[in-house]
Amino acid sequence: MGLAVLVSGCSSWMGESEEPPLPGERLAVLSLQSTIEPDPGLTDQKVVLPQPQVQEDWPQNGGVPSHSLQHLAFDNDTMKQQWSSSIGTGSLDEDLLLNQPVVAKGVIFTIDADAEVRAFSAKTGKQIWDVDIAPDQEGDSTLLGSGLAYADGMVYATTGFAEVVAIDAATAEVKWRTTLTAPMRAAPTVRGGRVFVITVDNQTVALNAYSGEILWNHRGASEGATFIGGASPAVDQGVVISAYSTGELYALRVENGQVIWSDTLASAGRTDAVSAIADIRGLPVIDNDLVIATSNSGLTVAIDLRTGVRLWELEEGGIQSPWVAGNYVFLLSNTNDLIALQRRSGRVKWVSTLPRYVDPEDQSEAMVWTGPVLAGDRLIVGNEQGQVETISPYDGKVLGTDTLPGPVTLPPVVAGDMLYFLTANATLVAYR
Repeated sequence: MGLAVLVSGCSSWMGESEEPPLPGERLAVLSLQSTIEPDPGLTDQKVVLPQPQVQEDWPQNGGVPSHSLQHLAFDNDTMKQQWSSSIGTGSLDEDLLLNQPVVAKGVIFTIDADAEVRAFSAKTGKQIWDVDIAPDQEGDSTLLGSGLAYADGMVYATTGFAEVVAIDAATAEVKWRTTLTAPMRAAPTVRGGRVFVITVDNQTVALNAYSGEILWNHRGASEGATFIGGASPAVDQGVVISAYSTGELYALRVENGQVIWSDTLASAGRTDAVSAIADIRGLPVIDNDLVIATSNSGLTVAIDLRTGVRLWELEEGGIQSPWVAGNYVFLLSNTNDLIALQRRSGRVKWVSTLPRYVDPEDQSEAMVWTGPVLAGDRLIVGNEQGQVETISPYDGKVLGTDTLPGPVTLPPVVAGDMLYFLTANATLVAYR
């Protein structure tokens, strides 16, 4: 998610002209003060990360069903723009681009703010096909978000029209569509012949990936005020981790939706109106035996996957997805602090403060950042003004800055030797 919208001295590494900021309601700046500090006991400990690994595809939100990608291979030093293409309609006041594109088998798939799904060559940006998946009777109804996932030759879409749609990735033929009881904002997660989705009223629904048949559903509590968007469920080791707008976190059995454990990520120490919203907007991560999750109310936790026991908690949170690599978790907080935490203890190694305001002198409008993504020994973050920064994962120092041709409200996607940004004005930009 880019904008927080409510319902109820560095080397350049890429460059394009700046566009006007994304339209939409912005939250009032209540407090961007932060008190988090590095743990002095970690001063002499060096950050050690896994070796970068090439990931040829990015088939779903968060890259893989578990949302744990570790350290992606990418050559930041020689990167140049390869192509850019329009994916259709970008974010407007009524309809928003809320989810990343997906990449599989040399094709990048997108869905725009009008529910048009398109396929492009990942190497050239040339459009291969497009299909409108909005129901005929909807006309000009508001979509308010949709998302994609790819698996086994099929593209699966969730929509604000309360439908899950399966599309043949080669022919663009719609194979099935299933209507649910509520719209969806989060992209689907696909694993083991099942499609897992979360609706805006906090239901997790599992569908048969081949027929669209509903296999089971789980219902959390309903919530009044929340952010537009949602977190795709994490799936791994027979467990579905569902994050709801209430701050509830559920571990469910893949086969039947039975609850294994639950937790609530609400921070008692936050009293302002915005922080009182406990929405888990960032993707939860299953990393081996741990679940890492963060909430808007200012709480980040590590939970044992099997038992549901909290191993640690940190009184910092946000609406962006945590990134786990080796023994470290990288977190972008609501106060625009990029934080490196030890995965096993939650102790803070370093804190890098990103620009907090659109206008540093006026300070009336908070800058909204997205990310991070760890690729090629760089943490990549972007903001709604179209600015992108690369930051060292080892010490938090800024290594490079530049500007994209539109607002950056979604983290980039890395697949093979390419990196893709989808801007809020529906421009898909590829770098290599």
